[in-house]
Amino acid sequence: MNASGSCSSEYSYTARGISVNLPGTDDENDESSQQQTHQSLCNTYASDGFVILPNVLDSTTVEALNERLEHVLRGTYDRGEKPDKTPKIIKLDMISQSEQHQQHQHQSGEHAANTNTNTHTLQQRRRKRPGGRIGPLGFTGSTQNAKVLQIINVHKSDNLFRQLVTSSGLGRMVARLVGWKHGARLAQDQVWAKPPGSPPLTYHRDSPYFMFDPPDVVTVWIALDDMVDELGPLVYVKGSHRWGDGRVGSAGTFFQRDGGVSLLKSAAEREGIANFEEEVEFVSTSGLAAGGLSIHDGRTWHGSGGNCSDCKPRRGVGLHFVPAEVKFTEEAVKSKLWGRYLHNANDDEQNPSLPTAACDIELSEEDFPIVWRPSSCY
Repeated sequence: MNASGSCSSEYSYTARGISVNLPGTDDENDESSQQQTHQSLCNTYASDGFVILPNVLDSTTVEALNERLEHVLRGTYDRGEKPDKTPKIIKLDMISQSEQHQQHQHQSGEHAANTNTNTHTLQQRRRKRPGGRIGPLGFTGSTQNAKVLQIINVHKSDNLFRQLVTSSGLGRMVARLVGWKHGARLAQDQVWAKPPGSPPLTYHRDSPYFMFDPPDVVTVWIALDDMVDELGPLVYVKGSHRWGDGRVGSAGTFFQRDGGVSLLKSAAEREGIANFEEEVEFVSTSGLAAGGLSIHDGRTWHGSGGNCSDCKPRRGVGLHFVPAEVKFTEEAVKSKLWGRYLHNANDDEQNPSLPTAACDIELSEEDFPIVWRPSSCY
């Protein structure tokens, strides 16, 4: 099963400079059609643990986001602040879009004409970029020792990504899909970018990494490249949001050699699934064009294969939403990821000798923006 299907009754919802085309909105002229579309999405989400929506962002927006991503990877931040986590800064300029297209065409023809040529020789040729520049994500032409690039909270450093993650259209869709009465808040964004040759990402759940009460997490994953099998598209385990806790692993297990299948099998066994190959159904986002997205429950198991292409990048950004009214749990105090927000809040108190309990700290609108609230909550 793949993402080649489409949704009807789309509506263009422009928010903070980003236009998103989403199905099943209240603003549609045909209220009956809108309600049917919305209910169908809700049913699929409840049953499968995810929905896939094509053509949400237009190609111009996708190209602009990919361009801004290259600036961030080079340490250029138009909001004046670093993301919470970045890979090693890229120092060389990137080749232009037209040069990329020409090189992709040349490399495809070169591969077909030189099937018996030593791979290392071909990679050495491809390193010779115009003017010493390089391809997207710092790709030099060699797939050896390629690494997955992760950026956490790119919205803190870039205005266009900030507009994307705070899109009220996306927040509204999420809140309505799962029934959050008080609206949706952004907890975190993550860019996962795979240069050619980079490894797979382990199967995992998102929820265990978020320390909020209530504990609900919904992730919107946006494809910034056309998803085909060789690039390692996102893959879901259908219905796995209904499994028990199972084994969650840790951040250090994201790059297991077996693609993280061992974690998934462990969880399936604890769920009582005897025949893994026959009873577990995988659904790939292969076929989803750039600008399409998926929305999944934070408890849904998912992962992705390696980028087996010799020249194409695989880029995507995940937006992790939580209910608007969430508070930190006490567990968050000791967390390397979340603890600093609590410590910073306590540092602002007039009497630092009397630290505020985690559950009493209001989340910062700058760091954790509420992206949509129903009108009744204002």
